Amino acid sequence: MQVTETLNEGLKRGYTITITADELAAKVDEKLREAQPDIEMKGFRKGKVPLALLKKQFGQRMLGEVMQDAVDGAMNKHFEDSGDRPALQPDVKMTNEDWKEGDDVVVALNYEALPKIDAPDYAGITLEKLVVKADDAAVQEALENLAKNAQSFEDKDGAAADGDQITMDFVGKIDGEVFEGGTAEDFPLVLGSGQFIPGFEEQLVGVKAGEEKAVTVNFPADYGAEHLAGKEAVFDCTIKAVKAPAEAVIDDELAKQFGAESLEALKTQITERLEAEYGQASRAVMKRGLLDALDTAVSFDLPPSLVEAESKQIAHQLWHDAQEEVDQNDHNHEEIPATEESDKLAVRRVKLGLLLAEIGQKAEVEVSDQDMTQAVIAQARQYPGQERAFFEFVQKNPQMQQQLRAPIFEDKVVDHIIEQITVTEKEIGKDDLQKAIEALENEA
Repeated sequence: MQVTETLNEGLKRGYTITITADELAAKVDEKLREAQPDIEMKGFRKGKVPLALLKKQFGQRMLGEVMQDAVDGAMNKHFEDSGDRPALQPDVKMTNEDWKEGDDVVVALNYEALPKIDAPDYAGITLEKLVVKADDAAVQEALENLAKNAQSFEDKDGAAADGDQITMDFVGKIDGEVFEGGTAEDFPLVLGSGQFIPGFEEQLVGVKAGEEKAVTVNFPADYGAEHLAGKEAVFDCTIKAVKAPAEAVIDDELAKQFGAESLEALKTQITERLEAEYGQASRAVMKRGLLDALDTAVSFDLPPSLVEAESKQIAHQLWHDAQEEVDQNDHNHEEIPATEESDKLAVRRVKLGLLLAEIGQKAEVEVSDQDMTQAVIAQARQYPGQERAFFEFVQKNPQMQQQLRAPIFEDKVVDHIIEQITVTEKEIGKDDLQKAIEALENEA
């Protein structure tokens, strides 16, 4: 086997690999000898078929397998000897397309190598950790929101007002005919909640228990059910009860509704939850600061193919973000060209991605099975009732596994770096933390 360099420009590499006909023939003979003891053929005892006859019978079929093994072996040896790591799948092509048995195999190998990356000097990096305590006002606000969510209603005399709950039977008709899905009994509706189509709830303000009311509305032209979209409907409503919101009381009984033993226990839970949320937000701010510092501290050549691919992906996502009416999974549109903005973001992402991968590899950072299980469980919660199906999908889908593994690995590497740099704490209010998060989102 002979390897000749044909290209060495920046990170671009090119080689010609020549595997001689004699090498191929020797490898075919070697494979046939390995298989010989197990081969049976009419007129010969098992394992006694002559090699020449085996070569005539199976040699041609085995030659293709041997060629592939030889090329793969040559590539692996090249990467082992050179220390190169390809940024993307190498381009491998036979150059002698008129090849026939007895000829040498000549292969062109081209790829972009990953750059050599030196570890940054952590001594020059200092980060600020924002610390936010859950004060009494924040806890009280959370309690009031819980009380609002646990809203109860009490019977009232008189007409229904906005915010009241009515209980009713209704029958919906279009052109005098009852339509499917337009009928219900003992239906509770809070007026002003926007639960029904526009114009419906407003017409029920002022009704009383025992009263009948015909409500006329037009279904929106873009309504989900095509047989109703854009049509006028009349709902014959029978009001059975009118209830006003009961005063929300923040006490032990409210706490028990949310699984706490007492109001004090609920306050403790809320405090812990709020400070955990503040901690996550603070870490996001600190992580951005670390990535900004690393971006400034290191410099190395980037594989153009990686930057180009990342830029196209970013441009595609930015286009979808600007086209809210287009489904994120809809790819039936023209290719979105890269932009100056997507190129700039791509350079940063590729640079930091390669740097964190290198740091993580040298630090032997690993994503454990437990880490992956927790990530899958968290993701599965987004599909209520289909958790098992999601687990099976992840098990059978290596690409999905990598999508879940990548952010875990990145966070572990970030934690590894933070342990080695100077971090100071600064106590601030939640409003200032919110402003810091909004600034991150505006920069993203």
